[in-house]
Formats: sequence, structure tokens, C-alpha cells
Amino acid sequence: MKPPPFEYVAPDSLDEVLDVLGDAGPDAKLLAGGQSLIPLLNFRLVRPQILIDLRLVPELRGIDEVDGGLDLGAMSRQRAIEHDALVTARAPLVVEATHHIGHLPIRTRGTLGGSLAHADPAAEYPVVALAIDAGLVVRGRAGSREIPARDFFLGYLTTALEPDEVLVRVRIPALRPRTGTAFAEVARRPGDFAIAAVAVVVTLDAESRVESASIAVGGAAPAPFRAAGAEATLTGAPIEPTVIENAARLAAEAAEPETDLQATAAYRRAICRVLVRRALTRAADRAIESAA
Repeated sequence: MKPPPFEYVAPDSLDEVLDVLGDAGPDAKLLAGGQSLIPLLNFRLVRPQILIDLRLVPELRGIDEVDGGLDLGAMSRQRAIEHDALVTARAPLVVEATHHIGHLPIRTRGTLGGSLAHADPAAEYPVVALAIDAGLVVRGRAGSREIPARDFFLGYLTTALEPDEVLVRVRIPALRPRTGTAFAEVARRPGDFAIAAVAVVVTLDAESRVESASIAVGGAAPAPFRAAGAEATLTGAPIEPTVIENAARLAAEAAEPETDLQATAAYRRAICRVLVRRALTRAADRAIESAA
């Protein structure tokens, strides 16, 4: 199929992007990696008057260390993230999740910011952003602001971005000592969209009790969500199988899955429980190993 007609522009500065976007408003679409947008164009599910290509904008590139954490440009390619030594050291959860994204050609073109802004509830990066409490820096004509990941994803393919704003950077805080992370998902085949996905961050104290925990779930609600009840029941508890199983049960109960061609709602809920159990166990083991 062929896309509808549109005007194509490739600005070489963020200011120029904002000028075009501000003038065009809802008639414009931003092109990052194009792995989601191009199929939508070909099926004519979106019909922009102007397509703004972000590939030449230097302000959207770069992977930098800041205060032990990371500052990643929104146009960072998934393949670059997957093999970056700094990301591996500072944000191993991001790298682990990236391995699950599509296939090599997808990761070669796909971008961090494109995935986050598209906000597919089954995508890997939104789940990870929630789990690690990432900050999403956006910029519009009125200036810049930072949106916490927990306030960014509003619903199915819906974010807190205003029509004239661009996602510019993703800020990932430093991991605390004795912290372990883990990502797990189930898909029908490698590279397929996840039926459900889970990202976990666990920090233990010196006695292997849970000092803090974050559990993010994707594919089981209109938007990825934090399992707050499960996190609360873990805090202060010893990291043992019965505690993990209870947290997994609470996380599954918090899900709002739907039935589709891939899976029934009941199956998705059951899978959430299994994935939370697996990810929590793995993250706790890694937290203990990091302190050894």
C-alpha cells in the first residue's frame, strides 16, 4: 500500500523543528525511526499534511553520563543503546529490554524517543521508563519541561506531550547500591509484540530485606502501569518466595487486560503473575550479587 500525499521536511536544528511543528499543529507528524509511523502511513491510518524528519537534529543525539545516571538523546538508535558500554554499566535494565525489541533491522532504525512517544502499551521502553523513574524532557515553543515517566503515559497511544512539543532527552537516575533489575516478557514468537511484559527494580538492605521496589507492567492495560500494591507489600519484607508470590498476585490483580487475537484477558493476567515472579526473583538475586 502507498501512504497518502504529504510534504516532507528534514530540519537540521531543534528550533526549526519547533517552528514547523508550531505552525502546522495537528497536521504534522514527527518521524523518528519510522518503525511504527511508516506502517500507519501505508495503511492510511494517519494522514499528516507535513512529515518532519528528526534524523538531522543534533540536539536529539548523544548518550552521556550525568551524576552516575544517564542522559540519552531521544533519537538514540535502539541498536546503539543495545551495545553501548555506558548504558550497559549504568542502566542494564534498558539493555536487557532492548534485546526483546523486534528484530535487528527494527532496532537498527528504531529510536528510544520514538518508542516512548508512540506509547504502545506492549512496547518495552515505556515499561522500563516507568520502572526506573525516568524523566522525559520535552521542548516546545514555550520552553522545556521534564515529565516524570509515571505522568507521561495517559492511555492507549496517548501521552502528556502537547501538540507543539518534541521529546528531546530521557534522563535515567543512577542505581543505588545493592540494587538489581530484571526484564521479562512473553510473546508468541521472538520479535513479536509482547503479550505482557514486566520490568522490575529492587533495592535490598544489608539484611536482604526490600528497601524499595518498583514493578512496571506492560501489555495488560491501556497504558503501562506501576503495580503500587505489589510494591508496598514488598517494602520492608524479606526477599523470599512467599513474599514474591504475594507481590506477583497483587500485580496481576491490578492489571486491566483485554482479549485480542494474541491472547485472552485471563491468559494475560496469568502471564503477568508469572512474569512478575520471575523478574522479582532475578532482580533480587542480582541485587545480592552486586553486594557480594
